[in-house]
Amino acid sequence: MRNTMVKTSQRRVTVVDNRPLARRIGTAIRQARLHAGLTQAEVAKGRYTSAYISALERGLAKPSMAAITFISERLGVPVRQFLAGEDVGSSRLEADLLLAAGDNQGALDRYETLLAAAVDKRTRAEVLRGMAEALCRLERGGEAVGIASEAVELAQAVGKKAEAAYAGYWLGYAQYQRENLREARAVLENLLKQVRDGLDVLPDFRFRLLTALANVEAWDGEHQRALAYLEEARALTTDLDLRRRASFLSGLANSYRESGDYEAAITMGTQSLTLFRAAESQRDIAALSNNLALTFLKLGNLERATELGGTAAGAAADLADQGLMAHIVETQAQILLAQGRFDDAQDRAEDAMRLAQASSNHHALASALMTLAHIAGQSDRVDLARSSLEAAIEEMRDHGPASRLMDALGELAQLHAAAGDLRKANALYAEALATRRS
Repeated sequence: MRNTMVKTSQRRVTVVDNRPLARRIGTAIRQARLHAGLTQAEVAKGRYTSAYISALERGLAKPSMAAITFISERLGVPVRQFLAGEDVGSSRLEADLLLAAGDNQGALDRYETLLAAAVDKRTRAEVLRGMAEALCRLERGGEAVGIASEAVELAQAVGKKAEAAYAGYWLGYAQYQRENLREARAVLENLLKQVRDGLDVLPDFRFRLLTALANVEAWDGEHQRALAYLEEARALTTDLDLRRRASFLSGLANSYRESGDYEAAITMGTQSLTLFRAAESQRDIAALSNNLALTFLKLGNLERATELGGTAAGAAADLADQGLMAHIVETQAQILLAQGRFDDAQDRAEDAMRLAQASSNHHALASALMTLAHIAGQSDRVDLARSSLEAAIEEMRDHGPASRLMDALGELAQLHAAAGDLRKANALYAEALATRRS
């Protein structure tokens, strides 16, 4: 899946204000910390102080969802472990905590239970919005569209304009996942206009809308429009934490790379990688190192590309994320191709295909097929090049993006033209032109 639209912080400011519950959570944090063999300072490193962790463990401070999520990741335990023994059942707090911790299916289950008991419109709107977010994070945008639409309507009906905007964000996200880019763009642009006109929303909501619109434009091949949104968003990054600032710079680096400004891509990507390392985010380090490897490959610096590709593979090795590894292995195949090592490149491209198929990563699969076609083309295996391009085109017809589909159609048309089949070549050129217009 294309790079994710940025996660909103809807109600992420909620805190645990029940003292008995805070004490129980504090005890659970202390037990998990001792089991992990870490000091309070080691748990706090990078975001909090040891005094704050101490206050949490003694139940003297009220832990926010952000704090609980950070601590759970640092200690390597699920958020729900901190709630063990507490009869919070299907409470909104637990659902929100599970969502913030990345347990999207668990959160969805809680929201569905809450929905059955939600009588008033406001509560139903809030629960539906949570369900829409969970579904989008589970890559089930088709199911989220109707749910998010109802959340918007209910919130508007009770005069909760900000809540309607937050639900609208997930409606746009769901449409984006369905490849309905025109509708996603319309929803998000309308929300941005409301915010610019003074809608009272959370401080970072405008930033999230801008980056979401940038993702839509980038997926649609409109890289200059994407950069314009990202440059506007860049002025709003001052108050972001390390990880979110790093994520933004990573997206900006990708947009610069797609627009052909490789020097700017390297500058932004290097800054982002530094921040991700400070935040100790292994998955992000792997993904960004891979994108930087692709950028150096475009510049012809194969040594640096190879080094960063190895960094990406090393960072991803312990994550058990086949989808991410598919992208990294496909990048390595491209580098091997640039080195003229055709057999090795083909082996890596085929490895990437297997990883992509195992993880249902359609983007990585299409990329691997395109790379396999390029390998075959440069080693004079025209039939393999043609069949690989045809397979890649089928993937992109179903899953996008349109810009890469146009490129693949053009390449296949050139092969048919070189073979003298001008009728087939013209049909492919016509499809590429129609794709561009649509």
